[in-house]
Amino acid sequence: MHELSYQLMEEALHRVSQPKALVLDVGSLNINGSFRGLVEGKGWRYVGIDLVSGRNVDAVVEPYQYPFPRCTFDVVISGCTMEHVGRIWEWVPELARILKPGGLLAIVTHTNFYEHHSPDYWRLMPDGMWFLFDETGELKRYMIKAEETDIIGSALKRGG
Repeated sequence: MHELSYQLMEEALHRVSQPKALVLDVGSLNINGSFRGLVEGKGWRYVGIDLVSGRNVDAVVEPYQYPFPRCTFDVVISGCTMEHVGRIWEWVPELARILKPGGLLAIVTHTNFYEHHSPDYWRLMPDGMWFLFDETGELKRYMIKAEETDIIGSALKRGG
């Protein structure tokens, strides 16, 4: 991951005030960096999932139906992964499903970046992120911020 993605995720995590948060990182395979140190540096518990095993992956999962009960995680993050997810309209609601009420969902993805790590499906604009968050019916209080090549979308889950 590049430095801007890390900075945007760090900024989003400042919205979390819970001292012992349980954080799920979706797409955690460490290809060129990870958010593990950022999360654990706050004293939070980190779980990394991906579709393949490797560095920084605690569990290998199938896409779109994660093996966690509804409302499991205080924070769900994903960085530089969304552009590689085929059915993002199914993926975002699944992330919201496993998020606790009042929890933070934070996704960093590319708006303007070269093609990389096939498959590489999407480049979202802020309106696209708003639309996906709206479609879940479970998220509120969005913060969408576009910077150079990346966009960060974060939202809280209703009910908290």
